[in-house]
Amino acid sequence: MTFDLSARLAERHAAHLYRRRPLLESPQGPLVQVDGRELLAFCSNDYLGLANHPDVVAAMQQGVARWGVGGGASHLVIGHSTPHHELEEALAEFTGRPRALLFSTGYMANLAAVTALVGRGDSVLEDRLNHASLLDAGLLSGARFSRYLHNDVASLASRLEKTDGNTLVVTDGVFSMDGDLAELPALCAAARARGAWLMVDDAHGFGPLGATGGGIVEHFGLGIEDVPVLVGTLGKGFGTAGAFVAGSEELIETLIQFARPYIYTTSQPPAVACATLKSLELLRSEHWRREHLARLIARFRQGAEEIGLSLMDSPTPIQPILVGDSERALQLSARLRERGLLVGAIRPPTVPAGTARLRVTLTASHSEAQLDRLLDCLAQCWPEVADA
Repeated sequence: MTFDLSARLAERHAAHLYRRRPLLESPQGPLVQVDGRELLAFCSNDYLGLANHPDVVAAMQQGVARWGVGGGASHLVIGHSTPHHELEEALAEFTGRPRALLFSTGYMANLAAVTALVGRGDSVLEDRLNHASLLDAGLLSGARFSRYLHNDVASLASRLEKTDGNTLVVTDGVFSMDGDLAELPALCAAARARGAWLMVDDAHGFGPLGATGGGIVEHFGLGIEDVPVLVGTLGKGFGTAGAFVAGSEELIETLIQFARPYIYTTSQPPAVACATLKSLELLRSEHWRREHLARLIARFRQGAEEIGLSLMDSPTPIQPILVGDSERALQLSARLRERGLLVGAIRPPTVPAGTARLRVTLTASHSEAQLDRLLDCLAQCWPEVADA
């Protein structure tokens, strides 16, 4: 018996679910070179436009000159460099928590936190629309794993009644494919009523949300007592790479001692931490980025409503256009690309069956004129696809 990989690939083709990688031939920005053509892109998670900021670039170049290219070893051997340590201290201060721990990727941070905190005999409850890394972490933890209905506090409360051992409730802060916010105050209350801990992965909230870009926890005015485990990624609003977990002294020491994804991997290049320290400074000081982004979001939603597009309840830079059918979503994306715009079609299994969509993402680097061009093209293309 052999693996029939060709049949699996053919099935994915036939279902209009086949994925291809666009080849980016330029730095991140609104105007990019992709597959040999200049396109206006609305699909990057570089929400504040920091990925190619000259000060961030210079900080990384200086970091390479001072610290070299590679991390060299795991943090617990000889890979924990001064820039890593300084970034952890800055992230702890930024989030208002005693400690923060740096990871090479967001996937690693989520796997590490969940699997180090719960195991056999414990319980982990997750929003059914959580990011794949959170769902994988729950399954791999060995704990009793259950998913509650999306943003449904009553559904969570009913499952909390049936939990055993230590219980961890896990939710995205901003849901990456819908753009909506977790009902965090109510989720916190439900978790605390049952003595459970709440973990929030705020990958898409840091930067756009909060008065100082502190994400959904700052947005709702919550503290470490409400959200003991706070995860953030650095490759989106921060514009660099990596992730972190912020929390109490005991939480961070527990992760250092027991989190296998942290213990058994080489640290990120120190120069990346140097770049992130600069991007964190810009994120906190240049408030105009969040203000401009908020104006773009409002302008897009108003324009989309006038066209008759079906949007989701999102106050964030993630603005999905619900299409439904995967083939039609691909057609709409292709028609936009013919007009020089790059917007990705998101299809199952990334989103539930029947909810294929175009995932428009806005950044602080987009101009109002560029946004208006997107709206004009959508007004031309949508009737062609809607009537097909």
